[in-house]
Amino acid sequence: METFIRIVLQNFTLTFLVLGLIATGISLWRRPRPLTPSLVVEDVFSYFLLFSVGMSFFYNFVVHVFFGDTAAKFIGWGPSPFQAEVGMASLGYSIVGLLAFRGDFGLRVAAVIGPAIFLLGAAAGHVHQMIVAHNFAPGNAGVIFYTDIAIPIIGLAPLWLQHRFDRESFVPRSVSGEVVTLKEASGRKA
Repeated sequence: METFIRIVLQNFTLTFLVLGLIATGISLWRRPRPLTPSLVVEDVFSYFLLFSVGMSFFYNFVVHVFFGDTAAKFIGWGPSPFQAEVGMASLGYSIVGLLAFRGDFGLRVAAVIGPAIFLLGAAAGHVHQMIVAHNFAPGNAGVIFYTDIAIPIIGLAPLWLQHRFDRESFVPRSVSGEVVTLKEASGRKA
């Protein structure tokens, strides 16, 4: 059991991704039928934001701020005051992710783009450390490295799908309030 708990905690990004998928499955299972594609995307995206951004970055905050020496060792580095800064940045991303769980589309864009840039930059740093310092510690070259690439890609997919479905369900209205088709709306001049 101790080994299982260690694996779950050391691979927290994957753990929270899986928990988000489980929560999505439960939510969809409980919803009335038929399920629409936009409803499925909403649940997938909501629980991705809650778990893979909100909770995962909160965990990262706790580890880097309160257990910095352990985190540094796991990454293959020595302790550094920059860990507290990474922890505080993670807290900020966590809060945005938690707010975006039930937030509007603009907040969701922020909850995906900011962490995506951070994680892809971290992945580039991991590659650099693997090449230059031959650092293949689990926190540098293990699951964390792969999820630093996968989480942004996974997050961008439902972001794009939600944008697409929101545009398809948008009903434009003229100034007088009459419903117009998208084709009519695009041909009109303001």
